[in-house]
Amino acid sequence: MAAFLAEFLFDLARSLVGSWLRQAALAICAWLDTKIHGRAARFVVGGLLGIAAYFLIPVIAGLLGL
Repeated sequence: MAAFLAEFLFDLARSLVGSWLRQAALAICAWLDTKIHGRAARFVVGGLLGIAAYFLIPVIAGLLGL
């Protein structure tokens, strides 16, 4: 029963945080889209954000797993 309750709480937290995180990312991207002009600048900023996500997502996942 405890394992079932733990899985339920983890799924609930994941859905709430995932939804909040997705909305925040969309708001930031919409704001950033108005600030960057030019195709090359968008590729550079997108690449930098991708590299940052590549390194930060495992760190955040590791911290949440503790």
